[in-house]
Amino acid sequence: MPRPRKCRKVCCLPDSNKFGPLDSPIKGEYFVIMSVDEYETIRLIDFEGLSQEECANLMHVARTTVQGIYSDARRKLAESLVNGKVLRIEGGDYKLCDGNEDTCSCGGCQKHRCNNIIKN
Repeated sequence: MPRPRKCRKVCCLPDSNKFGPLDSPIKGEYFVIMSVDEYETIRLIDFEGLSQEECANLMHVARTTVQGIYSDARRKLAESLVNGKVLRIEGGDYKLCDGNEDTCSCGGCQKHRCNNIIKN
């Protein structure tokens, strides 16, 4: 029997969950679905500039797991760009960060966002 899938910690949901060409017809075959945990690896590695090891520590999974998630996410981004498909971000095995963890230092967690809004 396979091991149960472990939920990945995600700091925040994307502000927008649909991207793509403006002239794309809205049909099922014109969508690429990226999971929220795949989005998080793209955000941490490509946008924040973290290593796969650092990303794995923040998401509470093994580096090899992050490597697989990241590879799938990049393939989906490429499919969206090359084939002109709409990219939708939804679903996946993730747990949204509550902002109470010591490893939560990105400032993107909902709790941190609320604290920043209150302070300003």
